[in-house]
Amino acid sequence: MRPTRRTATVAGVLFLVTEITAIGGLALYGPVLKGADYVTGPGADGRVFLGALSELLLAAAVVGTGVTLYPVLRRQQEGAALGYVCARLLEAAVIVVGIVSVLSVVTLRQDFASGAAGSDAASVRTVARALVALHDRTFLVGPNFVLGANTLVLAWLLYRSRLVPRFVAVLGLVGGPLICASATAVLFGVYEQVSPAGSLAALPVFAWEVTLAVRLIARGFDPVAPVDLAATATATAGRPVPVAVRTAP
Repeated sequence: MRPTRRTATVAGVLFLVTEITAIGGLALYGPVLKGADYVTGPGADGRVFLGALSELLLAAAVVGTGVTLYPVLRRQQEGAALGYVCARLLEAAVIVVGIVSVLSVVTLRQDFASGAAGSDAASVRTVARALVALHDRTFLVGPNFVLGANTLVLAWLLYRSRLVPRFVAVLGLVGGPLICASATAVLFGVYEQVSPAGSLAALPVFAWEVTLAVRLIARGFDPVAPVDLAATATATAGRPVPVAVRTAP
């Protein structure tokens, strides 16, 4: 298997992992995100731990996509490729902060159940609400704002380089700005983060990542010679176009 084909396959698998673990983590977190009563009730700690493990895999896969694609993308535009890797690292870091906040709610519940918390139920619920709010904001910043930005960068690189069919890249060019706009609407209270409007705005990004993943796994990159677009534009600016001269035999 050619190195670029292997890179495409690994990247495609990692993109699928990000989708599966993101959905799985949010579903498993259900009990702890529903309200502050979790900390004073029986809880579902095992389920929440599975959700945390799922999101840890999500963070690892997010970093993995950036690192895996960098050798290919840097041949197109090194600065943008490095920016994509940094954005993926930032997204993963924000996700990890959200994981810590949810696990802290579980610890608070266990301490309260054992009497080690030393606080009344109202105080414990207040702290739990703050931790859940922190998770909700990390979800807004990481898998919304930052995801939209890195989607736009990757889609632009793939569109310019023609490493994948252009309709695939266009999904990212549409989905990235749209999810950023949706996150802005959530930030200003236009609608809730988990709502029909929010889910609808996230559909193009979901379609982009799934379509890109399937394409990379099934076909790999299109056979286009990798070119540093910025370097090529700079090197050829102001130079005459060479003309082939044929000599008589």
